[in-house]
Amino acid sequence: MNAKDDHTMWYGMLGPLVVRHGRTSLDLGPRQRRLLLTRLLIGDGRPVSLAELCHSLWGDEQPTAAVSSIRAHISRLRSVLDPARKSRSSVLISGAAGYALTIPREARDTATFEAHVVRARTAFARDQLPLARAEIDTALGLWRGPALGEAAEEPFALRESARLNAARQDARELLAAILIAQGDLVPAVSVAEQLTICAPLREASWSLLMRTLYAAGRPVEALRQYDRFRTMLARELGLDPSPGLRDLHMAVLRHDTAALGLPRSPTALSGIPAVTRTPLVGRSQETARLQTLLGEATAGKSRWAVVSGEPGSGKTRLLDEFAAQADKAGFAVTRASGGHALSRGKTVTLRCAVTQLADGLRGSGEDADMPDGGGDDVLTTLVRQIAQRPTLCAVDDLDWASSDVHDQLRLLARLLRDVPVVVVCALRDTQSPVVSGLLAELARLGTAWLRLDALGTDDVAGILAARGERASPGETEQLHRRSEGNPFVLGELLKLPPAQRTGPCALVPDAVRSVVHARLTELPAPTRTTLMYAAVDGGRLDVALLAGVQRLAHEQVLRQVDESAARRLVVWDTDSAAAAGGHYRLPCLVHDVLLDTLATSSRHLFHAAIARELIDGRDPDQVRLAGHLRAVGPMAPARAPAPTGRAGPHQRSAARRTDDVRAIR
Repeated sequence: MNAKDDHTMWYGMLGPLVVRHGRTSLDLGPRQRRLLLTRLLIGDGRPVSLAELCHSLWGDEQPTAAVSSIRAHISRLRSVLDPARKSRSSVLISGAAGYALTIPREARDTATFEAHVVRARTAFARDQLPLARAEIDTALGLWRGPALGEAAEEPFALRESARLNAARQDARELLAAILIAQGDLVPAVSVAEQLTICAPLREASWSLLMRTLYAAGRPVEALRQYDRFRTMLARELGLDPSPGLRDLHMAVLRHDTAALGLPRSPTALSGIPAVTRTPLVGRSQETARLQTLLGEATAGKSRWAVVSGEPGSGKTRLLDEFAAQADKAGFAVTRASGGHALSRGKTVTLRCAVTQLADGLRGSGEDADMPDGGGDDVLTTLVRQIAQRPTLCAVDDLDWASSDVHDQLRLLARLLRDVPVVVVCALRDTQSPVVSGLLAELARLGTAWLRLDALGTDDVAGILAARGERASPGETEQLHRRSEGNPFVLGELLKLPPAQRTGPCALVPDAVRSVVHARLTELPAPTRTTLMYAAVDGGRLDVALLAGVQRLAHEQVLRQVDESAARRLVVWDTDSAAAAGGHYRLPCLVHDVLLDTLATSSRHLFHAAIARELIDGRDPDQVRLAGHLRAVGPMAPARAPAPTGRAGPHQRSAARRTDDVRAIR
């Protein structure tokens, strides 16, 4: 992983224990030997006595041959870790004080991780944000799972495991702070949310989440998260939040960005978020259409546009780009969020999207206490401001807005006639009846409809080229399939080292894992079980198999599939060879997250149940069946010929499958 050449030995503890010689993973032998090596690694070069090693491996129930067993394991480890030795080992040495593992610090992933974190903190303190981001991404990319793997719960490893996991939490908090400073707020929110899930009673993580939500224009959610943490803290520990967190709560209420520790750049103060340096790829038609609208507005015409797409499709990113172009063209630019926002004055009145638009166009010398909720007064003020010069009004997250906001926007559309203005609204594909009413009103105005579809393979290649990365067509195709063409997911994958984006060493980015977990928890337990069966079966949703293995009707499984597809946990793959012209499947990252949630024993039970269903069926796919039989190991069902009689195959194995499913649940 961090090997400098093919002869370097590298020790990995940030996940399951692994030792690599160059690029080859070494066979460390049985579990007791791996625990012994972990204990020596924790010693960090200090000798560990023979008695301590015996106690670490067996506790108070040491076998009679414990000492000789330790010595035999030490001998085997020496042959693996120091194969070139001619006499005494210089890697695993012994002395009067015990055994010690003498390896360079740079040969440990723990030391490499800590060094990158230190460099990231130093760069962040010096405001070298790109360097800080690169260092912290590299540090977190070294993690392959919980620290120390199978040894994490052993008494001798508890302190080191807790220390390493806390260091990982610190690094993630640093990543969130860097993302906030860079203005990369969508992934910052995801990282901060994951922090509170991993450490629900860690106040620093909740503080970061509140700051990130506020910076992303979601102050009401920041306040709700404070209330959530305060309630949980009182229930679990009988405590109140610290004075520091209470001050942060008041800073959100008072709109005090200085107290929140948020950057106040000139572009942020003008309402135009800084556009990220990576060029906007794959949206040339949309940007050209919006440019046309700017030209028409310059000629004195009012124009409306609606940008829609699934979460992560880049709606906010497109609004940022368009706002920058409008500002360059001499337009006044004002932004608003569909959720309420706090006033800029001393009051704590919540302000709706229309008031936010008017507030963004006011000069710094005007009264900051404009009445909110005044309906016609706010609209009259906004129309008067727009009439003074060409203006762009951008409303993000329109589907979050209340019905009152939609009513005001409908009235605004009627008032803005022959005025040099472009109003762009962004929303998710899923629309409530209230949003549909507003969209129907806008349709009569000749509104431009811009739907952001998934990026294509050529778009992914363009993004890689813009980043200065070289990738083969096959690698680009794999990256496109793994991201499903979603810009947010693709961006998270590109933060990983190239070897961890696709292929056998591919990881699921933490931010994406958090989103997938949140969607999975919205599903009923039976539907999640169906998706787990599909994940174990390779990701394709074989409705007949899923129905048979769970003793469900096809219609029940199809309803579960539809429910999952609505949450983008299942996608339809076009396949001309299939009878229906395609098939449902799990997206790659959803497939990986589902498999990661299954313990090894549970995974064996799923494989066993699927293998039985295939054996009981007629003319099973032998390659597919063999794969499940290999995966299930000693729990594999016997290959028996299909019995004769009137009972169907699903009935013949019903009792066995029922026991399997009950055990899994």
